[in-house]
Amino acid sequence: MLKGFKAFLMRGNVVELAIAVVIGAAFGAVVSALVADMFTPFIAAIVGKPDFSALTFTINKSTFKYGSFLNAVISFLAIAGSVYFFVIMPLEKIAQHRKKGEVAPEEAPIPSDEALLLGEIRDLLARQANNFN
Repeated sequence: MLKGFKAFLMRGNVVELAIAVVIGAAFGAVVSALVADMFTPFIAAIVGKPDFSALTFTINKSTFKYGSFLNAVISFLAIAGSVYFFVIMPLEKIAQHRKKGEVAPEEAPIPSDEALLLGEIRDLLARQANNFN
């Protein structure tokens, strides 16, 4: 039972996922610091309010704290923009280069003997089916 669990944990996908979570948490902390230390003061200089978390409004004695939500939206947009510009765009460029035929010849799959034989059998069966029609 423990051997199977160990095999499951040591599979590549689980280890890669764990690494991605750790790096993602660190990346989130960096972007949160960027938002708190750079973006928020910049926006506050324009708007005139240094801390958005204090922004509230009241309706019928209920206080709505929209400033924290505004901080979260700014953080989300900063993280989403960073992921897009530093991860998604470079990967799309790599995919475009591969589609244009800039793939190295050693990356092209070489069919096995079994695959070639199965292809020949398929072609023979197709010819026989056409002869019967």
